[in-house]
Amino acid sequence: MYCNNESIVLASGSPRRQQYLKDLGISFTVCSASIDETPVKGEGADLFAVRMAREKAEAVSNQFYRSWIIAGDTVVCLGSKILGKPLDNEDAFSMLMSLSGKEHIVRTGIFLCNGEKKIYDQRIVATKVVFADFDESTAWGYVHTGECLDKAGAYGIQGKGAALVKAINGSYSNVVGLPLYELLEMLRYYRIVEPRC
Repeated sequence: MYCNNESIVLASGSPRRQQYLKDLGISFTVCSASIDETPVKGEGADLFAVRMAREKAEAVSNQFYRSWIIAGDTVVCLGSKILGKPLDNEDAFSMLMSLSGKEHIVRTGIFLCNGEKKIYDQRIVATKVVFADFDESTAWGYVHTGECLDKAGAYGIQGKGAALVKAINGSYSNVVGLPLYELLEMLRYYRIVEPRC
């Protein structure tokens, strides 16, 4: 669907983000970044998501100075509380039960940069998600699938976790972890990619 005009590095080991770019025909190199993902005291979810994306991009930009770096960070927020990746099965269960029957917001910070061109751009995208009201046995059943341990908020909407979701308002791809509409706006604005003719 798209082709590259310039080289891209995805600063993420997420198979979901990688698959989205592959599906669009975009060529890229993967260089995942290992950073401290602890929120600063008093830091709001928007600032946290963008800061994480920026720090991931910065962590790999020196190795790929001439390339465009794409980084993203997705957080699940219940009220003002940020729900990261669960520590273990019990933590995942606790997160799922706190989300049961409630609306929460999934925020993804995107950071795009090119060190050689000195271009740095960022976006934040938010999607409202409403969970079904489920019982403890349903939560444990999902935890035991093993799907939730590497995902913010302890669920993946693109997998078995879709059964927990009653409704969404906003970008579906954002909940998966990479808001495609907004990312493509950025990539096309800087002429990094263009539609394949």
